[in-house]
Amino acid sequence: MCLDCVKQKCPDRGSMCLDSGAYLVNYHGCSECKQKEPLKTVDVQKDIEEDGEESVSYQHVCPNCMHVVAEHSYSFSVDGEFQDYNMFCMLCGKGSDTISINPTDPRKQQTLF
Repeated sequence: MCLDCVKQKCPDRGSMCLDSGAYLVNYHGCSECKQKEPLKTVDVQKDIEEDGEESVSYQHVCPNCMHVVAEHSYSFSVDGEFQDYNMFCMLCGKGSDTISINPTDPRKQQTLF
């Protein structure tokens, strides 16, 4: 992972969690070859556990010199009545989200007085 290739290290992406792609707005350019070409995705590893937990990891690399810009990790799991999403990458940032699997989210129900 290369701090010189990104504009901001691990920007906060809120609830944005991506299992593919790259956040090129945060890409400064390759510090090795000084080019700014769209990044390649290499070394993709996808794992799905028996309990349904899914994880994806890969590297963002410069297409010209194969310099590793960042390592991207994404995970998805179901925890009771909620789906949990997480992303961490120096280029794409960090994000997490929890969504109810029910039509109505019990955390957002209004209390009537």
